[in-house]
Amino acid sequence: MSDSGASANNPTAGGGAVNVSGAAPLSPRSPEKDRVHWGRLHLIWLIEMAIAEPLLWFFLYKHLPPGAMTSSANGVRFDTIVATMLANAAVAAVIIYFTYALIHWREERADRISDGPPLRSHARVQFWWVFITAGIVIGAFVFGTYELIVPNGAGGGEGPSPIWAPTSGKVLPIQVIGQQWYWTYRYPTFGGFETTQLYVPNHTKIAFHVTSLDVVHDFWAYQLGVKADANPGVDNVAFTFTGHTGRFVYRCDELCGIWHGAMFGSGRVVTQGAFRKWATTTEKKLAPLTRRLPKFAWAYWPSANGTANGGFYPTEDPFYKMFQYEYGYSGRTGILPGVHVKKPSPVTTPTVRTSTARRPRPTAPTAPANTPTGRTPPGAGSKKTEGTSAAPTGTHPAT
Repeated sequence: MSDSGASANNPTAGGGAVNVSGAAPLSPRSPEKDRVHWGRLHLIWLIEMAIAEPLLWFFLYKHLPPGAMTSSANGVRFDTIVATMLANAAVAAVIIYFTYALIHWREERADRISDGPPLRSHARVQFWWVFITAGIVIGAFVFGTYELIVPNGAGGGEGPSPIWAPTSGKVLPIQVIGQQWYWTYRYPTFGGFETTQLYVPNHTKIAFHVTSLDVVHDFWAYQLGVKADANPGVDNVAFTFTGHTGRFVYRCDELCGIWHGAMFGSGRVVTQGAFRKWATTTEKKLAPLTRRLPKFAWAYWPSANGTANGGFYPTEDPFYKMFQYEYGYSGRTGILPGVHVKKPSPVTTPTVRTSTARRPRPTAPTAPANTPTGRTPPGAGSKKTEGTSAAPTGTHPAT
């Protein structure tokens, strides 16, 4: 048999492409045509990038959460827009390639479907693949490290010895104390008074010292860009720099017991003048209660409060005497008094307020007979001993 006959009976002879229908084999793609296709793909991708990326930056960036109330919140927003723009580049490349392939490399005739040339190793392609992917990973590492160091930890807890602390300017320390199931705040630069109201001044460097009295909690002020674990006996420090004024929400982000979902509240960023007026007024009015608190420390141990048994604190804890001193409340309901508070009324029987209601204004206190000793769980400073609230806004904020 001649070579031509063998070739006719064997469609794979000569190394050509497999033709399923016996038609003339297709000619392989030329490198020139490939370069034309890749040039078109890159051009389409660059046009998409030139249109989409500015739209994302100028129209989406300013609307992204959590806003720009603090430096750390604005940092989260910046990181989000950078990740969004990078994702747009990758997703656009995939969509453009598949759309182009469906249009230009589509074979409508089934009888002309054939195998392409075999794929073999290509040193140049392998080099650029490793080089580009390694560059992306290293670039992400450098960018992430920079975004942690420059904004002093980006609002995250750095433990008791932060390595990325502010090196210049005054820093206002605020101690955040978690307990089942609410937060209290102690201001050491204003006599160490303690309150359930969280006010911070604008245009100020803040150091949140987060700790706990019982179990593990997590302080998360989303609009501030601050998030730090609250562990018993540990001072977990998180830094931020406040910008414009406004209201923010804080909550516990660590499952801490049956009332974990109710462990939230709201605070305010106010002007520096309003903050100083509120802080000095509150320090003076809460002085009798502050004297009953233990000496200020950056962390506390649960053993000083008895057993954290999930109900709140044991009845022998000084907190109950302090609560009675402020609100005239006595007895134990089995649930934290901060959620179920009796509202004093001169006419009707006191009613029960839920955690979603506004905390009642306290009446004039009656000092207890015995002075309590030991660690008084925070919360005393939040309730007034006389008069009305001294909040900067002139109203008693919901806690």
